[in-house]
Amino acid sequence: VSTIHKKMVDGMVKKNYTEEFANRVFKQLEGFGSYGFPESHAASFALLVYVSSWLKYYYPDIFAASLLNSQPMGFYQPAQIVIDAQKHGVKVRPIDINHSLWDNTLEGEIGKPHDLRLGLRQIKGFSMEEAAVLTQGRQSAYASITGMMDVGLSLTALEKLADADAFTSLGIDRRQALWEITALADRPIALFEGQPSESIVEGQIELPLLTKSQHVVADYARTSLSIKAHPVSFLRGKLDLLHVVPTAKLGLIKNNILVKICGLITVRQRPGTSKGVLFITIEDDTGFANIVVWSTVFEKYRKEILRAKLLMVAGKIQVEGEVIHVIAERCFDMSGLLKDLTTVGDNAAGIFHKGRNFH
Repeated sequence: VSTIHKKMVDGMVKKNYTEEFANRVFKQLEGFGSYGFPESHAASFALLVYVSSWLKYYYPDIFAASLLNSQPMGFYQPAQIVIDAQKHGVKVRPIDINHSLWDNTLEGEIGKPHDLRLGLRQIKGFSMEEAAVLTQGRQSAYASITGMMDVGLSLTALEKLADADAFTSLGIDRRQALWEITALADRPIALFEGQPSESIVEGQIELPLLTKSQHVVADYARTSLSIKAHPVSFLRGKLDLLHVVPTAKLGLIKNNILVKICGLITVRQRPGTSKGVLFITIEDDTGFANIVVWSTVFEKYRKEILRAKLLMVAGKIQVEGEVIHVIAERCFDMSGLLKDLTTVGDNAAGIFHKGRNFH
């Protein structure tokens, strides 16, 4: 790096920077050069970043579909990829027995922004072989659950589809679908062809509707994501009482102001060169927030930080240009609030991911 000192300083002076400032910037670069990436690594990584950024900016629909079809990989889980795609204007459509393929696909006209159709691969435990049976047997569109059994789908496969709420094109939700599938498991063979089966008769029973939060919990349980709503949105009233700031509003708050934020943990990072500093990313219903946890704070709140799925942090805002961090001072495990999203006895907190850890 030292070989370009004169060239860099002279160039900055010509651009109306002071020589003192130019030398200071160079010393920072020189210091980084002693432990930074090798040039070849940096160049190849920069190319990947540029290409990824270009694709995401101009083709967010294709970019999101490609990432989802390449899972598992990288920092981000499917839920974060889908949320980011929606924020970039991509309409995301649900998994559906009559529209989804194994992969996540694009729908719409060529040359125009596409909708992203979630694929059957997003359903936990649903195999590629089961997806092949479903799609190959789908001549035009399935009109009933019994028709899906006729092409060779097992009751277990149908239950997974119901858990994923994949029967909306039939006009039924997951609870109604599971009811009909359960009835099919016990039905007698029809005596005459064309005679209504018990599943059709029993399927007409009106079941209590699931709440939206119950649907979201069920979505996460089977597919690890939901396009119906964000889990934290149902807790916003309680968080408001605790004076918790939505992450989207952090940019409106001045530097060094004490705030409280709360969200699902998506990533914990503790690089070897960070001298024990932990970096956490949390996600609420409005966006993401980056948290810096000094080693002394981490040791004090180790249990909360490592065990929590829903974490509340009290700390000061740190603004550097367009980058905003919260410097953690206190941490609270708020995972117990997640039980409010579903019925008593269900372990909703156990459904959500603890976040990915990187060292």
